Amino acid sequence: MSETATTPKKSPRKWLLTQNSDLRRIGVFNWTLPAFAIQLPDGSNFNVCPQAGVCARFCYARVGTYRFKNVRAAHIRNLLLCRDTPEEFEARMTEELSHKRYSGKWIRLHDSGDFYSEGYLHTWLRIMKNSPGVRFYCYTKEIRLFKRVLAESAPDNFLWCYSLGGKEDKYIDLTKERHADVFPDVEALIAGGYTDQTESDLLSVLSESPLVGIPANRIPYLLKKQGKGTFGSLQRERDEKLAAKKSARSQELALVH
Repeated sequence: MSETATTPKKSPRKWLLTQNSDLRRIGVFNWTLPAFAIQLPDGSNFNVCPQAGVCARFCYARVGTYRFKNVRAAHIRNLLLCRDTPEEFEARMTEELSHKRYSGKWIRLHDSGDFYSEGYLHTWLRIMKNSPGVRFYCYTKEIRLFKRVLAESAPDNFLWCYSLGGKEDKYIDLTKERHADVFPDVEALIAGGYTDQTESDLLSVLSESPLVGIPANRIPYLLKKQGKGTFGSLQRERDEKLAAKKSARSQELALVH
């Protein structure tokens, strides 16, 4: 038999951006980090969601498939790439977004995680400006950071929705500014005057109303913990209790002195 030349098979391309089942349904790609405070492989600790408040108690991204060993490892790799080698991350992400598969598409930043630093936010803003054919959106609890950095200008291809349940809720104008709150169910959000975004996650930034309602994930023990409150109302309760404790402590110190 004569030998025939064989062409070596190319390894499958490893994309930085993926699609979870909900976002795949609407054609959206996503960039994912670990949620909240985690321990990294070197034993150090890092908080990916510095302004998380009561939301951390009910976070879907800390349970279920997000806890699978391979999934968690992939999310940590993403974090280490953008945190420890931001120049490499920016170059790789910008190059990937030039691919035809992203043309005209939406990218959701952080279906888990958040903008953990100002430098990281600026990295994404440069990526957005260098990817004009792609659109980006996110939920965030980094209210003061966004208001400071994006006050004067933001990329035309970037939209965001503030998310209640964080330590900076008080900086959101709930009557005017676009924000999302998590309700026990659809009936509760409608009763609260919010618009249901169940049909498409893009309604978080594209709905006519700035009041975005999200039904809580149907995870029984998380629903039980949340009760009838919303993330926003539960955060307000926590803030009031902390303020009362601080006031009482100040009065005690004043009496001592």
